[in-house]
Amino acid sequence: MAGIDDALSELADEFDLLGDWEERYRYVIELGKDLAPLSDAERNDLTKVRGCASQVWLVTEPQADGTLRFRGDSDAHIVSGLIGIVLRLYSRRTPAEILAFDAKAAFDKLGLSGALSSQRSNGLASMVARIRRDAELAQAA
Repeated sequence: MAGIDDALSELADEFDLLGDWEERYRYVIELGKDLAPLSDAERNDLTKVRGCASQVWLVTEPQADGTLRFRGDSDAHIVSGLIGIVLRLYSRRTPAEILAFDAKAAFDKLGLSGALSSQRSNGLASMVARIRRDAELAQAA
């Protein structure tokens, strides 16, 4: 599997091909449509991400090879797409890879920092903080 930086470069190339932000927003929404839905049981207080204006749930699944697999869902289309981006970057990575990755620089590279409202940016930061917390817990275990 390609590394986290490779996944970021791939996403950046895809965004560059799209040109304007209207097209990029449509693409982000499409990424959200590709998410596997969470079950009703997985949509609970333990998986809910605090700090997001929309409803967001993230499920963390430690894998036998030491990586963490993440699954997520939201009640908002654009936020589901942002989850798709986050999962593409972070899912199936080791805790060390996750903790070494600079999410802010990544989102700057993708142009998300300037294109998202402050509420959406805060929600994105909350998702990353949750993933980092779960990586820290997994690394400590």
